[in-house]
Formats: sequence, C-alpha cells, structure tokens
Amino acid sequence: MKAITANRLLDGDVVFWKAGQWVERFGDAQLFDETAEADLEAAIATGKGQPTVVVDVYPIDLTPSEGHWAPVSYRERIRALGPTNEPTHGKQAEGGDVIEALRHASGAARSTGRVDLIRRK
Repeated sequence: MKAITANRLLDGDVVFWKAGQWVERFGDAQLFDETAEADLEAAIATGKGQPTVVVDVYPIDLTPSEGHWAPVSYRERIRALGPTNEPTHGKQAEGGDVIEALRHASGAARSTGRVDLIRRK
C-alpha cells in the first residue's frame, strides 16, 4: 500500500494526495494498492505538474498498524504527525485512532521513497 506526500509551498506544511487535491491529514490520504500502480503514477505526475502549489512529490510505503495504515519509514511518520517536540503541538494534538497508529507503528529508519536521492557515489 502507498500514499503520496508533498510539501505545500504556501506554508511548508506536509500534505497528502486525495482524489485530485491535497489534504493536510495523513488519515485522509488516498491509499494505492499494487493493482493501482497506473493511478499512483498519474497522481504523482499531476502533483509534480503543480510547481506553484507543492514541491517534492513522492510516494511513501505504508504498513498496517493498529487497524490503520502508517508510513514504513520513521521520517515519514514524523512528517505525518507534524512537529513531534511536544504532543500538544501540530497534527498530533488532534489525537484519534490514526494518530495513535502513527505513534505506535514500527519499521525502517530510512525513507523508502527517496532512497535513490541519497545514494553515495
């Protein structure tokens, strides 16, 4: 399962793709399974075609967590939760099942969606 993320240019907030528009909450993100690869690529292309709206559009891998989906990588879970310096700040302050699933998810430390960008020569 995958979702698409980006950073909104207006305020730098992390956003997620949902049915043709960007939403702020990971729990609202559109999920793509392996059979929807063409839809995933089309959505990424559409997002990358919005250079005045968002930057750094890429898919993220998801894993099941407490009955919901959560990003595999620690980096993406932090981005989905918002600032993690204090539980009363950012997106995690709203609480709920999705936020708890993000907090308790486990997985890789490295972002799987951007591995090609950080390879050394």
